[in-house]
Amino acid sequence: MNIADPSLPQARRANYFFRRQALHLVLFIILLGLSWVFAVPVLGDGSWLGIADRSWYAWGIGLAVLQQILVWVVWRTQLGWGLLTRLAGKYDLVLWGSVFLPLLLARPIFIAGLAMADRNSLSVPASLSTPLGLILLIPALYTLWSVERFFGFTRALGADHFRPSVRTLPMVRQGAFRWSGNAMYSFAFLGLWSIALLLRSQAALSLALFQHAYVWVHFYCTEAPDLDLIYAAGEKISIASGNRS
Repeated sequence: MNIADPSLPQARRANYFFRRQALHLVLFIILLGLSWVFAVPVLGDGSWLGIADRSWYAWGIGLAVLQQILVWVVWRTQLGWGLLTRLAGKYDLVLWGSVFLPLLLARPIFIAGLAMADRNSLSVPASLSTPLGLILLIPALYTLWSVERFFGFTRALGADHFRPSVRTLPMVRQGAFRWSGNAMYSFAFLGLWSIALLLRSQAALSLALFQHAYVWVHFYCTEAPDLDLIYAAGEKISIASGNRS
């Protein structure tokens, strides 16, 4: 098992580790401000399970930020130095999944908690919000099924940062991936909108919109540069070895 991929020497440079992270911070501040402006008029007088709506909102923001910071640190240290592989050996992806997946599952849980604490604050009639919420739930659930059926949750963890063999797998074009090469970000996050709309919560909708926009910040600032580096290196190796298929 490779600890640090010798084909990616750029990944061991400090300037690559921090690449686009200043922009990440700027975009986060902008999105947080927009989300807060939309949420604050309805926050402050609700609670659910004894937890105030402001707390549900703050935790929903904080856990999303924590997850995306962890992804940045883990993926970049794994690419450059094989950090998790050094720590856990062949169980590196198991360790990563045990951290990543609970944080991912926390997103709909905290949006639902906020929606229950802030229920019926959205100034949209249920005759509109309910069918819209159900409609958005369809592509979200179909995308999750497509990930399990065609893509695999291990690959969704960023396995190409851990296993060079994963980088040779073909692009997935079945299921929801026929509509978008990045169906997880495009469609799965619509499930968060659905929760907010079904419970008619303005604060939860604000949180859902923040999380959906913020995951695209992650894609542009962290994932896209990594993919460019990983697959450009793979293409160079393939050409050097005479494989031009």
